Amino acid sequence: MRVLGVDPGSIATGFGVVERVGNRMVLMADGVIRQSRGQSLSARLKRIYDDLMGAIEETRPEEVAVESLFFARNPQSALKLGHARGVTLLAAVNAGLPVFEYSPLEVKKAVVGYGRASKDQVQLMVGTLLNSRKRRSRDAADALAIAVCHLLSSASPLAGYWTNARV
Repeated sequence: MRVLGVDPGSIATGFGVVERVGNRMVLMADGVIRQSRGQSLSARLKRIYDDLMGAIEETRPEEVAVESLFFARNPQSALKLGHARGVTLLAAVNAGLPVFEYSPLEVKKAVVGYGRASKDQVQLMVGTLLNSRKRRSRDAADALAIAVCHLLSSASPLAGYWTNARV
């Protein structure tokens, strides 16, 4: 099972691909689609779509996991995030991939064991779970955490892995 995790954002969209190999999770790819605030929103959305389609073609995931919307204080930011999520969902659906959504609380609880974990704790645990010492950006680490969350969820054939895993 190979999963593309996406942490959408209009300025920085993190993505990460994790594959189940036996009873292990293996990091296949990760990155961040960084953009300039000076670009129009439509140009940023097109780049998110194009780059995610490229990542899908290159890594060939079987499923896509995306962070769901959460409360935002700034309505303008929430709208832009919604647009970035929409483009992410469109890329997945156009590629014929099933999409699963997880709240930030669900992701943190699955990966760290605590739903209110800090970004630093998520980064550290992602590195531990995927046996990677490289320090990733928060956006890439969040995307990888979303993919890991999906692999550990009941929606995945890997459910129950965590209880028997050796990290």
